[in-house]
Amino acid sequence: MIARFVFALTLAAGAPAFAADAPPPPSPPAANRFAATLVPAERFEIGAVQVERHGKGRRALILIPGLASGSWVWQGTARSFLGDHTVYIVTLPGFDGRAPVPGKQMEAAQRALAQLIDTRKLVKPVLVGHSLGGVLALSLAAQRPDAVGGVISIDGLPVFPGAEDLTPRQREQMAQQLARRMAPADQRAFAAQQQDYMRGTGVLDMARADELAKLSARSDPGAVLQYMAETFAMDLRPALPQITAPVLLIAPYFEADASIHEMTEQTKKAYYGALIEAAPTAQVVTVAPARHFAMIDQPEQVNEAIRAFLKKL
Repeated sequence: MIARFVFALTLAAGAPAFAADAPPPPSPPAANRFAATLVPAERFEIGAVQVERHGKGRRALILIPGLASGSWVWQGTARSFLGDHTVYIVTLPGFDGRAPVPGKQMEAAQRALAQLIDTRKLVKPVLVGHSLGGVLALSLAAQRPDAVGGVISIDGLPVFPGAEDLTPRQREQMAQQLARRMAPADQRAFAAQQQDYMRGTGVLDMARADELAKLSARSDPGAVLQYMAETFAMDLRPALPQITAPVLLIAPYFEADASIHEMTEQTKKAYYGALIEAAPTAQVVTVAPARHFAMIDQPEQVNEAIRAFLKKL
């Protein structure tokens, strides 16, 4: 942005006198404060995902963004841990300008994560996932228990909340209905959806919500709907006993939202605990006040919870 500004000034200085009456060129758009700013030590493709590597240290952390998110969502977290850990941030297919893949999006993402662990010979990495990324982390830890050293899920549950009592067929049917009902007419409608979501569910601050929405709107609308449908249809609870690594579930809590459902901080913690209890070593901590993107609303609380978890491994 600075370079473009200097270039504009240079043009103005060298223009003939009559150009002074012309309207000034439009100002460049303000930088989005949540856009990715960390320069990775390495960026590469593996399977269906893009990977950025930051730092160099002991046990690796693999940061997995949630729905319609890119590496930008983990910038603050990466800064906090790259001094002591090798941090890998992945961007899933269909998100943040990346093309979706044919077939099941979640399966392709999980294969790529497993390939990252295998090809880089990562020893017991800790998977840190937000929302859908947390679901992927739990699923991979259940399928590859010997390869995963820990799971941290920020508001990513083994079954979609409110759907835990549905049969698999009912979840599948509702998932397809949900995808059809939410299908945007065009990219502009999708951007409006993202803004509504960020303002209503994503974060507490409306200015932050609008900036984050501009970034999430770079994702492919069809892929977002497919991920939603696939995740809604999943129930990982039967697979949780296969996880041998410790699990930390971070539950954001915002009283103004939770009071609508007559849910206190303790009852929400208990509810999340009931959904994850089949994992042999699991704990739930709450972060408040925070909405779904807890690492944006309360980065210090989230980082402290992650740090305390890592110290116990």
